[in-house]
Amino acid sequence: MRIIAIVLDSVGIGEMPDASEYNDEGSNTLVNTAKAVGGLNLPNLAKMGLGNLDDIPGVPKTKAIGAYGIMLEKSPGKDSTTGHWELAGIILKKPFDLFPNGFPEELIKEFEKRTKRRVIGNKPASGTEIIKELGLEHEKTGALIVYTSADSVFQIAAKEEVIPVEELYKYCEIARKMLDEMGYKVGRVIARPFSGEYPNYVRTPRRHDYSLQPEDEMLLDILTQSNVPVYGVGKIYDLYASRGITESFKTEDNMDGVNKIIKVMEQKRHSCMIYANLVDYDMKYGHRNDPFGYAKALEDFDKRLPEIWERMENEDILFITADHGCDPTTPSTDHSREKVPILVCGKKICQDVNFGIRESFSDFGQTIADIFGVRKLKNGKSFKKDIMCREEIKQ
Repeated sequence: MRIIAIVLDSVGIGEMPDASEYNDEGSNTLVNTAKAVGGLNLPNLAKMGLGNLDDIPGVPKTKAIGAYGIMLEKSPGKDSTTGHWELAGIILKKPFDLFPNGFPEELIKEFEKRTKRRVIGNKPASGTEIIKELGLEHEKTGALIVYTSADSVFQIAAKEEVIPVEELYKYCEIARKMLDEMGYKVGRVIARPFSGEYPNYVRTPRRHDYSLQPEDEMLLDILTQSNVPVYGVGKIYDLYASRGITESFKTEDNMDGVNKIIKVMEQKRHSCMIYANLVDYDMKYGHRNDPFGYAKALEDFDKRLPEIWERMENEDILFITADHGCDPTTPSTDHSREKVPILVCGKKICQDVNFGIRESFSDFGQTIADIFGVRKLKNGKSFKKDIMCREEIKQ
């Protein structure tokens, strides 16, 4: 048996009850995007029950080929690390540190001392805008562009022709070690290499995330300790700081991510979990307030869903979910505090079952642990009994 779990990064489905605490009232990534573009064409996700979860223009309600529901986030925060950790069973005790006014002077000075390079920027910013703003100064001086966002991230941007990628990675490793030593709980240090000529700089696909080590035991630990391999596709390896990952496959974009999922499905025929993150929705469109790009990315994935279905064997189960929102129609360019959809299908999955609103993302991980028959996670309630049928059901 294989479980294929795909996280559509930032594809939220409506504000959380506490969204006002995050200034995210009215956020609904899926519905608002659909309204902005005059409707979404997602026939395959509709078959899995997506349209049954909310009134999404263009996505009809239908008798689903599988089971569907919505999950709430228990952890404080609205970033990828928080979301993915909770999916794997970790509910944060303390939120990650945020830096709405930039990083403290003592931290920046220590970073400059350790890297022997000057820092410019040091403020919350859009990644594409800050390299346009500071790219020329960076090229002239070799200074590192350091910035953050509404998330707990320490981002370092450098032009590949000025600072080679491997050198940028070393600076990120220095930052990760420094933050941990100084007691800052920062979710990720992110290498943001770019190239091109001013003002038309472009970020290259050689981004690399250096995550804080997961703070408790999680699904991936339990699976690999139980001899169930976990194959990470996209930034899964980075988000879990490599923990519990048997083998990792980097991706350049969403479609390359689908290619890699299919490749792993074709190569790994034994019992395993194939765990993928498709990041373009968030990185390329949500943060840039581009609902049309967001909609096209959703439709491009939907067109390829049948390729995944065709490669599923009798025992295989497909999960599709998200990790937070990033509504491209709101004034904010930050993530949004949202609920997420969860869609499940496979020949062992009951048809047209709504398993309701789940109290935590960790129900996802607990259910997968239950299906594999490994020991329970500390958090989450399994919905295995709600979705599994005794008889095989043809799709």
